[in-house]
Amino acid sequence: MQDLDSRVDRLAHRRRTLPELAEIADLRQQRDEAADQIVVAQTEVDDLAREQRKADTDVEQVKARRVRNQTRLDQGQVGSPKELQSLQHEIETLERRISDLEDAELEVMERLETAQTQLDQLKTSISGYDEALGSLEQRRDAAMVEIDGEVQQAEAERAQIVSGIPGDLLKLYERLRASHGGVGAAALVQRRCQGCRLELNAADLREIATAPDDDVVRCEECQRILVRTGESGI
Repeated sequence: MQDLDSRVDRLAHRRRTLPELAEIADLRQQRDEAADQIVVAQTEVDDLAREQRKADTDVEQVKARRVRNQTRLDQGQVGSPKELQSLQHEIETLERRISDLEDAELEVMERLETAQTQLDQLKTSISGYDEALGSLEQRRDAAMVEIDGEVQQAEAERAQIVSGIPGDLLKLYERLRASHGGVGAAALVQRRCQGCRLELNAADLREIATAPDDDVVRCEECQRILVRTGESGI
């Protein structure tokens, strides 16, 4: 029964330490970080888009004013030389203003394009993380199903064995197992307890050798139940 219990413990440890679990946790962290970066990148894109719309509006407004002034000039709607000079000066000023605004507009467009590219890359990485996570989770689930099946088989075998063990002996075994790292019984091999790995002294070995086969013998060093075998050396 100790072999079955050890097997169940190993399976439980294997279930807790599946490599897919660590990989999934790592990928989820990376995905969460990418998701946070997307929020920041999307905010930047939205801000730059608003800035570009404003720049577009500013350029169009100044262009419209220049067109109106140029139309007045072309249609001879200016009455005096002074007004003509003032209008021509304003047109020149508007031309420079348009050039400055268009430069600013172009800069915003370039920044927006860069930010949008970064946002698209982050969204692509999220899709990649989701795909990888889906694959890992399938592998994890398949491994857990396999492990759970082995555990159920071991527990069924254990139940059959337990049904033939006296209650007081079973309680002793469970108590020892709980207090000795999951090992309540150990084989006696070549006069050595396989639980604590210590060799029994001659007196203890003589006592064990003369004990009836159905007696419960225990290691004097670790108190585990000793299982006598053909290799016990007694």
